[in-house]
Amino acid sequence: MKTIPQNDEMLPEYNFDYTQAKPNRFAKQVVNVTLDDDVAQVFTSADAVNKALRAILSAIPNHAPI
Repeated sequence: MKTIPQNDEMLPEYNFDYTQAKPNRFAKQVVNVTLDDDVAQVFTSADAVNKALRAILSAIPNHAPI
């Protein structure tokens, strides 16, 4: 059985090179947003939130349309 080191240092074999990492092609891009309770009472669906945000975006000058 291997003994586990009792210090807080990371072992060399755990030093990952994240510059070589690639996105997971099997995972969908998911964005989760948590609404405050008072806002969630008004916007009861994702459609309602998206509609409101698109209306706000259309009012912003120099914003490219979606």
